[in-house]
Amino acid sequence: MTRKSPARRLVRGPERDRVAALKARYEAGTSIRALAEEAGRSYGGVHHLLADAGVTFRSRGGATRGGSAS
Repeated sequence: MTRKSPARRLVRGPERDRVAALKARYEAGTSIRALAEEAGRSYGGVHHLLADAGVTFRSRGGATRGGSAS
């Protein structure tokens, strides 16, 4: 039986500094999609890195349903 590598690897060395920078930029308001595009990673990959870094995620943005009752 062969051992498969884990889907999520631990981030070590200089890569940790990049994750810290992603966390700081996300907390400053940059979207996960923008961070993923700039870092050359998938949305899910960046989301997992941020979750592992202990980020409190914002609620989804965009238009909301309903409107003013004028």
